[in-house]
Amino acid sequence: MNLTGFQTLARRELRRTFQIINQVIWPPIMSTLLYVLIIGLSVGGRLEAATGVRYVEFLIPGLIALTVIEASFAESSASLFQHRFMNSIQELLTAPLSALEIVAGFLTGSVARALLLGNLLMLFLPAFTQRWPAHWGLYLALMVVIAVLFSAVGLIVGLWGEKWDHIAIPQTFLFTPLIWLGGAFSPVSLMPEALRGLVQLNPFFYVIDAFRFAVLGRAEAPLALSIGITLTLAAGASALALRLFAVGWKLRA
Repeated sequence: MNLTGFQTLARRELRRTFQIINQVIWPPIMSTLLYVLIIGLSVGGRLEAATGVRYVEFLIPGLIALTVIEASFAESSASLFQHRFMNSIQELLTAPLSALEIVAGFLTGSVARALLLGNLLMLFLPAFTQRWPAHWGLYLALMVVIAVLFSAVGLIVGLWGEKWDHIAIPQTFLFTPLIWLGGAFSPVSLMPEALRGLVQLNPFFYVIDAFRFAVLGRAEAPLALSIGITLTLAAGASALALRLFAVGWKLRA
């Protein structure tokens, strides 16, 4: 393995994050803080009976998962598309780097950004609830798996997109509705009966529910099922991204 090339690519992706820190780090933190203050503390008391915990405790894990999803996807998709848009991707293709090393380099940068944001937001948990994640090992492992999953999806979209508007399509028309219907902000038990069956088909529900169990020690779906679906999706997305790079899809004329 070309460790020098891999480390150079990963370091460049990390440096990119810190060069635009005012765009990618502080806005999600401020948005999450406002969610907690306005929704979690103001109206959350009405939902405590349904969740069995204080609503702010239920809300924060969902917000952390949401931020990890959005940060990892945005980093990898925007970075790769920018390389294609500026044609600097040719430098990577001619460098002594395999498809695995290139994909791993992009994923490392995206996962690192997601972990930084997710763990900064995790500090809201003891600040507002006086508690820490119930299962630290599972919490960290799932955060990495979720970040890998959506970083890989970001690479796929970054290859598929032909213009910057295409990068926003999955976030607007796919991620946002699936997250809102995936239990990030409210328990599935409070949803209309007609929607509960659809929730069972929503992969975001299992991703968020597994992460919430790691933080709170309680979940709405069987834990093994949620973790299994999350791992399967992460492995499938990573394999597809690797395959697309290996064949040079939309990378070589």
